[in-house]
Amino acid sequence: MDALLITCVFLFLLLFAICLKEWYRYSIEKQKLLAHVHEMSGHKNYGVRKQETSSERLVKRLLRYGDDYAVMGQRINFFSESHEVEDWLLKSGRPLDLTVAQFQGVKIFMALLGIIAGTLFFILRFPLSHLGLIAWPLIGYFLPILLLKKKARDRQHQLRYDLPEFLDTVSVTLQAGVSLDQALREVIKFFDGPIREEFSRFNQELDLGVQREKAYEQLLRRNDNPEFQMLIKALIQGMRLGVPIAVTFKSQAENMRRIRKELIKEKAAKASPKVTLITTFVVTPTAIILIGGLMVLNILENFSLFSDIMP
Repeated sequence: MDALLITCVFLFLLLFAICLKEWYRYSIEKQKLLAHVHEMSGHKNYGVRKQETSSERLVKRLLRYGDDYAVMGQRINFFSESHEVEDWLLKSGRPLDLTVAQFQGVKIFMALLGIIAGTLFFILRFPLSHLGLIAWPLIGYFLPILLLKKKARDRQHQLRYDLPEFLDTVSVTLQAGVSLDQALREVIKFFDGPIREEFSRFNQELDLGVQREKAYEQLLRRNDNPEFQMLIKALIQGMRLGVPIAVTFKSQAENMRRIRKELIKEKAAKASPKVTLITTFVVTPTAIILIGGLMVLNILENFSLFSDIMP
């Protein structure tokens, strides 16, 4: 019986390892195929139709409930004034085409779910359930606010990360004699994330007849990243003064690289005190307690042996 069990376990592990290996090969081949299609087409939006996931369906249903509570949400706007929500939505790229009214409604709906959950836990006599009557509604109310602010912050960080490489690529393209609009249209095909979204919208606004300076101002309004704002303001100033665009992009790329190096040095300098703090308040007390405990146990054991020897 034991031999049969060991054989089954061994076969299971062998088959599991083979499955992992084949799945890894499939992932590698898929990435190669996607890279080849991207190289041949020049962009990544080649019309692959994706099936809607259960989480996406849940979010869409939640947004429909948010429409029902939109009016109440706009009245109950603690820590989420409508102009603040609009600013967060702009800086986060307006995920799921979310509107201010929908967000305010989702916030109220989540708070109501928190009230129901807190009441249910209180009826079932869960530990600290009386605190949950207050905590769960507050969590439901503030969770959408915190998630949206985090989304906006992460998007601005990603914009900062992609900006130097984008500037270098555009600068080289401009030096080849290509116009700015054409350079932006060609370069953004090879980028993903906020860089592509922002400059795609910028080009669309220009195609619709929006003045270039007005389109630059909209870029500034949608993004509060200091490096990105520095670039757009330099482009506005260069347009007014007649400075060549290629020179502006080249100088901004050098400034971005210098700023990134300074940020890395700053983070490295901040890491040392944190490590020292952890060592002082976590590692050292633990080591002292461990050594002291062993010493106490050793003393007690020796004392008991000494007591047994003595008459």
